[in-house]
Amino acid sequence: MAEIKKILCAVDFSEHSPVVADYTTTLAKTMGAEIVCLYVAPSLDQYVGFHVPPSSIENFVGEIVTGADSTMETFITENFSGVPVSGKVVTGYAAEEILSIAQEENVDMIVMGTHGRAGIDRILFGSVAEKVVKSAKAPVLTVRPE
Repeated sequence: MAEIKKILCAVDFSEHSPVVADYTTTLAKTMGAEIVCLYVAPSLDQYVGFHVPPSSIENFVGEIVTGADSTMETFITENFSGVPVSGKVVTGYAAEEILSIAQEENVDMIVMGTHGRAGIDRILFGSVAEKVVKSAKAPVLTVRPE
């Protein structure tokens, strides 16, 4: 029988994130697992060449991470009751960071939302969930917004 002792819950702090947290909490309580809640702040490295001083970009990213740390604390308090949970905020490309943290934390499952984009949006923006599902070593549960 598969053992699930650690679950990575990847959130973007959108209005759908509490639903993803709810699924993760239900699984964690059922399996006796702990949760690592992850938020990936966007990397702004791609803007370094656009006449914006690198120090300004670094300061902006620093402010995003500081704000995300505070948001993470509130999110954990409001959405994960009765389960052991830790929060993590990192900067980078979402799919890559989710896969990296999943491996680093040696998780048994990943739970994440999907925005359900289709057509031209999917072509232009890609799908973080699709990239994670295709490359993850652990099972991935995707929660589609209502």
